Amino acid sequence: MPAKPAWPLGGIASDALAVRAEGGADKRRLMRGAAFFDLDRTLLRRSSALALAGSFRERGLISRRQLAKAALWQLLFVARGASAEAVRSAAEDGLVILRGFTPEEMRDLVADAMEPVLKPLVYREPLELVACHRERGEPVYVVSATLEDIVGRLAEELGFDGAIGTLCEVGPDGAYTGRSIRACHADGKADAVRELAEREGFDLAACTAYSDSHTDLPFLEVVGNPVAVNPDRALRRIAAERGWPVLEFSERAYPNRAA
Repeated sequence: MPAKPAWPLGGIASDALAVRAEGGADKRRLMRGAAFFDLDRTLLRRSSALALAGSFRERGLISRRQLAKAALWQLLFVARGASAEAVRSAAEDGLVILRGFTPEEMRDLVADAMEPVLKPLVYREPLELVACHRERGEPVYVVSATLEDIVGRLAEELGFDGAIGTLCEVGPDGAYTGRSIRACHADGKADAVRELAEREGFDLAACTAYSDSHTDLPFLEVVGNPVAVNPDRALRRIAAERGWPVLEFSERAYPNRAA
């Protein structure tokens, strides 16, 4: 991981990490917070699942036509024109193509793609924020609509404490059925964070969430410290109206790796 300055991103990061305390130092000590990072265009420069499309094609998971469709979806994604419904539909379509593939095969695929495909997409700035949250005693998580077997492996590689992603049902034969048992987008993403907070004893009012998209509004609203990162137009407007911090990530964490 890159070396971390005392306060990454200057004063902006300091503002983003400021605790909105209401009762002084004693109350701050009693509040157990955590930090939640969206994955695509927040932690990574582009969609993780779409970045893996070539690997899926090599292993026979998707056809040439599906690969072309993924390329078109990436153009829409980059143009920031994806609606919440489009994200939901793409996530469900992605699970269907996994039918017959096993979680072990998926983890192997992600491991093989980690260095050449995924790590070149990682932004430097969120990793510095992760270190800052850690110094404050706050666990850090990746939360994404992407399949949890993908998100979890990447989170582990980057030193996060855990990950929440979409869960695909596994059948008696040990392979994915293509059916979702937990969709981690929109309200489902917020619900997953609530469940984790209840299980781990986090005070959501003391937690921080980072995302780039207005489709993640429920996810951002569930915590006391929402932060917009490289926001789309709608989220930038919402952040301005509500006084939320806005961060711009641009630097690669691993600049010596080919993108």
